[in-house]
Parts: sequence; C-alpha cells; structure tokens
Amino acid sequence: MASVEMLMPKMGESITEGTVLTWLKKEGDSIEEDESVLEVATDKVDTEVPSIHAGILKKILVKEGDVVAVGAPIAILETYTAEAEEELPEATSDPEEEVIKAAPVHTDLLVSDKEPSVTDDSRFYSPLVHSIAKEEKISLSELAEIPGTGKEDRVTKQDILTYLSNRKAKSPAPVVEATPPSSPPKVQVSAAATDEIFEMDRLRKMISQRMIDSQRISAHVTSFVEADMTNIVLWRNKHKDAFKEKYGEGITFTPFFIEAVAKAIRDFPMINISVDGDRIIKKKDINIGMAVALPSGNLIVPVIRNADQLNLVGISKKVNDLAHRARTNKLSPDDLADGTYTVSNVGSFGNVMGTPIILQPQVAIMAIGAIVKKPAVIETATGDVIAVRHKMFLSHSYDHRVVDGSLGGMFVKKVADYLEGFDLNTSL
Repeated sequence: MASVEMLMPKMGESITEGTVLTWLKKEGDSIEEDESVLEVATDKVDTEVPSIHAGILKKILVKEGDVVAVGAPIAILETYTAEAEEELPEATSDPEEEVIKAAPVHTDLLVSDKEPSVTDDSRFYSPLVHSIAKEEKISLSELAEIPGTGKEDRVTKQDILTYLSNRKAKSPAPVVEATPPSSPPKVQVSAAATDEIFEMDRLRKMISQRMIDSQRISAHVTSFVEADMTNIVLWRNKHKDAFKEKYGEGITFTPFFIEAVAKAIRDFPMINISVDGDRIIKKKDINIGMAVALPSGNLIVPVIRNADQLNLVGISKKVNDLAHRARTNKLSPDDLADGTYTVSNVGSFGNVMGTPIILQPQVAIMAIGAIVKKPAVIETATGDVIAVRHKMFLSHSYDHRVVDGSLGGMFVKKVADYLEGFDLNTSL
C-alpha cells in the first residue's frame, strides 16, 4: 500500500484557487476510482473533484471553507493501485510516498506556490489577489474595503479587477460631483419577531455584486420590438413529435431565438464587442449565453460557442445539454466562459417583457417575452384582414457608451425579422 497526496487540481486557465465547500468523504472512508471526494467552489462554478485511484482516505489536510491554491495538497490517500507506483517522482524523499493529481474537472485554476493568507480584517486573500493588490499599490486597509463575492465575503480575482476598473474610472475627477460608492450604502432594515432571516448563498452574493457593478459600469438603454412568431409556433407544433422521435429529445423555442440572434450579430458585428478602457474589442467568435433558472432560484449563464456555425438541430442539442447540466450542477467553468452576447427567456416565467441587466464585459443582452395570441392586422393581396397571431416582445438592453440607439434598435428589429421570416418548409 502506497501513500499518495491528492492535490488541488489544475482545472482550466484563469483561476488560481478553489474554496473547499464540502468533503463528501471522511477520514477512513474507502474511495472508488472516479468517485467524488469533495466539492470545490471557484469564481465561476461549483464542482465535484473525483479521485483517479481507488483507495482509503487516510487524512484530510484542509478544512471546509479553506481557500486552496492549485497544486497544494488537500488530502492523503492510501492506494493499492499499481499505476500509482509507476508515477512516483524521482526526487521523492520517502520511497513509500508519491504525488498524484486529482482527475481534471475543467475549472480555471492557475498554479500558485504560496499559501492563502489572512489580513487584519479576518478575511482570506488568495495569492493572486495579493499579487494584484501589490502591483496596483493597494494597501491592506484599502483591500479590506473591497466587497467580496466569494465564500464568507472573500475577495475574488473578479472583485479586485472590478474595483480597480471603478477606481480608474473615478480618477481623476475634476468635476464636483458625488462619485458612486464602491459598494451600495447600507440601509437600516427592521425585522419583526415573526420575520424569517437567512443568509444569501454564495451564488446569490455573486449575482448581487455583479448586477450592481454592471449598472455602475454600463449606461443601460432598452429598445423594444414586437415579433410575429406564428410561423415558428406552427412549425414547432407540427414537427415537435417527429423531432423527438428522430433526435431523442424535445425542441423548445430557445433554439429559434439563439439562431436569429446569431444571424443578426453577423449583420451587426458591432454588437459583438467589449470595452477595455478607451479601446473597443470586436469579437470574432459569436458565443451566445443563455440564462438558465436553477432550482435554488438563482440564474446561471452557460455559453453556446460559435452559435452562428450551428444549424437549428445543433443549437437545440446544445441548449438541452447545457440546461440539463446547469440544473444538475454538472457545468464546468469552461461552459460559462467567453460569452459575447446573452439571451434571457423571461417568457418562460409568463412575463411579456423585461429590461435585463448586461452581463459584463458584454455590451448587450436580449430578453425574450412570452408568446401570446393577439388579434393583428394582416396585409393580403385583397386587402387588410384581422387574424389571430402569435406575438412576442423582444427587449434589447445595450451599453449606450458604445452602442447608439440606431444600432441597438436596428439589431433587435433584425432579430424580429429573422424570427418572422422563418420558413415553414424547413426540414428536420
């Protein structure tokens, strides 16, 4: 039997650490190969870390709530696996010991050779956060004022980058105007004895901070267009059973929306941009995020990459897969990364329209309303007639710093045109 160290795995390209949420096994438990050992939270998603060897969990080295850098040991296993002996490092001081990595879980962690540290405000700060603070000459007292969205209010990489972005935007400030605070002012709230009080969960804290940041960063404007969805409704009603029989899964309206948005982005590529200070970055790839409601009530936004290169069937399969994995907590950080535009289907909650908040660093987002039967005037060869049509509102919120009303309005109208022009003769 050989002793091995289980390390915090490298699971991507942009995160340096993970927070241990829950140990799924306790000391002395047997572990099967590929069995999950603990749950780790990153800035993007929570994920389970499996073991690549069968054995016994001999010792747990980090506690729940600890922030651990990638490459740091988190547990010691005892394993009979012969493969482990073949991976023994040459410079191991003890011939009985070896180091193995947990199976990759596709989150974004970078290697750090320093341990997390604690400042006088009792919050943990990761090596990456310390490095950024040192480079930007942020004192410990200033660091303590930065609101954190991590577990127990810890400051994440995104928190400190957002803070720096806001600080640079405020300085210099020659005008005598009050600048927005780095965090919302606290409001005194009274609670009665019969009221229920509970803490926000980690994801809700993160969403809260990011929504406030987005409102502070972007000049939000919303344009509205009503689209006639009758052709799409009729086509889906006619083909949904055959679609499920042929492809083994159903088709919702979401793929139609994403297909239309992807086509419109090709027509108006200046919607597919990000802002970096005084620079505009025009994205080559069209990666569309779709907001998914979780059982907890929170929202998460997985991304369909290169959506413009997929047909309706391909988009539908992506939508179904990402929605299922989102609701079963099986998404990886890569599934949430690199979105360039976002679609939120508020119609699934019965809402006819909404004014969504932009997901930074994107510059636009579209809310899809409920499809409702309405009387409408239809032009025909023999004159106008009134008919029952399936109508839906599109709400397009965009960053008025870089997207003018003409572009924002033309874009949402183009999406409506693609939806209304859907060909009833489209084959499966």
